[in-house]
Amino acid sequence: MKRREFLHKGAIVVAGAAVVSSGAATVIAATPQWTAKLKAIQPHEAETLLAMARRIFPHSQLSDAVYEKVVEDLDAEASGTPEVAKLLKSGVAKLDGGSRTRFFYLSKQKQVAELEKIQDGEFFSKVRGTALESIYSNPVVWKQFGYQGPSYEFGGYLRHGFNDLNWLPDPPAVASPKA
Repeated sequence: MKRREFLHKGAIVVAGAAVVSSGAATVIAATPQWTAKLKAIQPHEAETLLAMARRIFPHSQLSDAVYEKVVEDLDAEASGTPEVAKLLKSGVAKLDGGSRTRFFYLSKQKQVAELEKIQDGEFFSKVRGTALESIYSNPVVWKQFGYQGPSYEFGGYLRHGFNDLNWLPDPPAVASPKA
């Protein structure tokens, strides 16, 4: 074994030992899959719905946790409404049946193409509506987008952020005459 190869392999062993001794490896292995808490939606369906929500509302700065919440909201509704559960199951089956590869494994461009084919249907409308509400009413998302949230509890926007335009130059005095 050459010296350079020995040093390289030794560094890998040391790094692996550090991860195991820190407990990080046990935490990773013990973390339950996010789909485990779903009641009406199967794991494959959940992954498909997550990918679908990501393609309908693509925001690279949002984590999968935001889109997982969409699936959890769909699952909660499907748990209480058999018609919704049936709609979601059949919709995912149609998405998977349209190509030789399951929807989840398609490229982003092919996923968008598949969604364009069904965009006028009830299944697409259901997922889009739930995703719209779940994503854009989420305070975590508001923070990511720089939205301060509703201001009614602070007296409305007039007293809370209405005049908070640091990124624009000050308007001329004639634009805001004193009353």
